[in-house]
Amino acid sequence: MRIATGTMVMALDGSKMQLFRNSGDTRKPVLQLLASEQNENPRSSSQGSDRPGRSFSSASPRRSAMSETDLHERAEQEFTRSALATLDKYQSEEGGGVIVLAAPSVLGELRKCCPEKLKPAILAEIDKDVVNHAPEQIVSIISLRET
Repeated sequence: MRIATGTMVMALDGSKMQLFRNSGDTRKPVLQLLASEQNENPRSSSQGSDRPGRSFSSASPRRSAMSETDLHERAEQEFTRSALATLDKYQSEEGGGVIVLAAPSVLGELRKCCPEKLKPAILAEIDKDVVNHAPEQIVSIISLRET
């Protein structure tokens, strides 16, 4: 896949986001960093220490356990929403298409909470976690993908 001039590339996982713009041409893309965000996600014990709840049935004396809230997953979902808001801001100001590279679970959350006006701008979604890769490696991963 070729990256047109002005196309934005977002690399995202549950705790780190990097947003680039191709300032080169389609033959020799050069990814320039526009924004970078990182979310600290501490251990569960430092985020909360409440026990899972119990519910009581009114018809019998039996009790049921409720599942414990996954605080890490919730933090990742909130971070994904924040990264989408940043992408939406840049895309509405500067226009152009968007290529998203993210871990599969993050891509699923991104699809659920993506604003309607941003969906037509997304040119490709690549399910790879490349947020810690160099921009040159990200370009080579995108170029290996067929359109």
